[in-house]
Amino acid sequence: MLNLADRDALEAVGQHYNVSTMMKVRQMTRNAILDIARQIGPGMVEKDALELAKDVLAEREMLKGWHGVFVRFGRNTTKTFGAPSQPGMVLGKDDIFFIDIGPTWQEWEGDGGQTFVTGEDSEKARCAADSKAIFHEVRSHWLKTGATGKALYQFAVDATERRGWLLNLDLNGHRLSDFPHSAAYGGAMSDIEFTPSSQLWVLEIHIRNQENTFGAFFEDMLLEDEYFDDF
Repeated sequence: MLNLADRDALEAVGQHYNVSTMMKVRQMTRNAILDIARQIGPGMVEKDALELAKDVLAEREMLKGWHGVFVRFGRNTTKTFGAPSQPGMVLGKDDIFFIDIGPTWQEWEGDGGQTFVTGEDSEKARCAADSKAIFHEVRSHWLKTGATGKALYQFAVDATERRGWLLNLDLNGHRLSDFPHSAAYGGAMSDIEFTPSSQLWVLEIHIRNQENTFGAFFEDMLLEDEYFDDF
């Protein structure tokens, strides 16, 4: 585990780091996710949605990313980061999908993910909503208690299980900065034994149902309440 003595090194930033620009890229990332989602609907094949996402990011000069572009449909929403999708997945009329992007814009990194549903499946809708609700519950716990990265993910496990889901700890929080953040720290937030600082970390929540047939994902920067208008 990485303790308080490691904090300065692990939270270092590069020469191009700028808070206002990082917040601009965060908003650009959120806007791109919503734009991609608006163009996805039942009958679309997952690989075509992935190409759509890449086109949207290219139009915004954000296709170059510090990690790949992921669009997951249906059962593929249970897949962990980097795992290959089951090919040929078509989005159904009562289905679930998520978008996960880690674009860079010029010298600055963005990262964001969100889940969406089609149709009337109440459990899928609850799963999508809960991924976001758990994110904010964990974030609020960080604000109130100054919990360490390790403690935040222990709290996230409990918050997830109270809602009847399973938390995938392979999809974990991490640093974000001017490119590349990995020069300071490329590991997981759950491995740090100090309070992660605002604007320097991403909190990721990936939940699955008990049967492992669908899941939901939400991620955003670890920030104070004033940066959010929808929780």
